[in-house]
Amino acid sequence: MKKDIILSGVGGQGILSIAAVIGEAALTAGLHIKQAEVHGMSQRGGDVHSNLRISSAPIHSDLIPRGGADLIISLEPMEALRYVSWLRPDGWVVASSTPVVNIPTYPELGTLLAELNALPHSRVFDVEAVSASADVSRAANIVLLGAAARVLGLDFPSLQEAVRRVFGRKGEGVVEMNLKALQTGYDTYHI
Repeated sequence: MKKDIILSGVGGQGILSIAAVIGEAALTAGLHIKQAEVHGMSQRGGDVHSNLRISSAPIHSDLIPRGGADLIISLEPMEALRYVSWLRPDGWVVASSTPVVNIPTYPELGTLLAELNALPHSRVFDVEAVSASADVSRAANIVLLGAAARVLGLDFPSLQEAVRRVFGRKGEGVVEMNLKALQTGYDTYHI
């Protein structure tokens, strides 16, 4: 088993929480994991991305080569498009269609979404609306993770258990909200 995953978005969206849940599930499954440096996290609204590599064999580098990513999970459409050149030809993009317009030259949203939807394997949806309709708006990042779960290569119960461990110190209400968010994404989007 080997999965190379790029996580992207902007500061404050919960990219690090997604990485923590995937990493916890992978380690519990006895897999090797490496995560590259996360960029931009100190500035709320700045570019954040991470290379996350999971494998049943030892991993020698934490960086994913261009054209080598199996999956891009992105909470922001422009950030998803930024990393498409790292995607394998048969790789997947699972992304939010909701932009965070944080620069004056932000591209036209329709053009961004058309480019993402033109990819052979993409699932782009309004994560914010799905989260709000399930009453888990504060866990939109975990809804997106649930939508990507079927292509992660990790079984769903291991992701649920990882959510329990990662969010456990924040209390049962936070754990239950994130479990509901994970299930919502998983049930809503079949890849």
